[in-house]
Amino acid sequence: MNWTAIASIYRFEMARFFRTLMQSFLSPVLSTSLYFVVFGAAIGSRIDEVEGVPYGAFIVPGLIMLSVMTQATSNASFGIYFPKFIGTIYELLSAPVNFLEIVIGYVGAAATKALFIGVVILVTASLFVDLTIAHPLAMVLFMVLTCVSFALLGFIIGVWAKNFEQLQLVPLLIVTPLVFLGGSFYSISMLPPIWQKITLFNPVVYLISGFRWSFFGASDVPVGLSLLAIGGFTALCLAVIWWIFKTGWRIRS
Repeated sequence: MNWTAIASIYRFEMARFFRTLMQSFLSPVLSTSLYFVVFGAAIGSRIDEVEGVPYGAFIVPGLIMLSVMTQATSNASFGIYFPKFIGTIYELLSAPVNFLEIVIGYVGAAATKALFIGVVILVTASLFVDLTIAHPLAMVLFMVLTCVSFALLGFIIGVWAKNFEQLQLVPLLIVTPLVFLGGSFYSISMLPPIWQKITLFNPVVYLISGFRWSFFGASDVPVGLSLLAIGGFTALCLAVIWWIFKTGWRIRS
């Protein structure tokens, strides 16, 4: 394993993040505050509790997952797309670096950025509501796995995209709607029975449910299923990335 190559890619990607650190810090703080104003004040005044949890606290895990998933996807997709766009990807491919080291460098940086955003949102949310994390280690595990898995998805999107419009297509039209419809700001038990069954086909439900369990000890689906879902999603993304580098699909043409 070429750790020097991994560290070089990782530092290069993180340097871009630190150049806009204030923007990266202020954006989640402002968006979190707005969500609490809209959902916490407007809707929270009509819904006191959900499954015995105050509504303001109930939406925190979903709010963190929303930001973490979208940030991990967008950061990883841009990170690998930009070298394709300017042509420096060929220098990387011709260097003595294998595909696993490339993926670890880019995905690790994107996951780190998303994890930073998640922590910022968690700290900001604690200023608005009282939060007690029932299973802190499980919370960290779910957040890290989510950051890594969606960074892998973003890497695939970055390789697939042919222009900047396609780069934003999947996060905007697929990832964000799935998160909103995956129980981010409500419990799926509040839905009619038929919609509860339909919602279970949304893979994001399992991630958000498991993450919420780490906070409050209650979930819409079994925690084991949540871990199985995120593990299967990560394995699928890794398999796709392996195939991409084996065939050279859209990176050597």
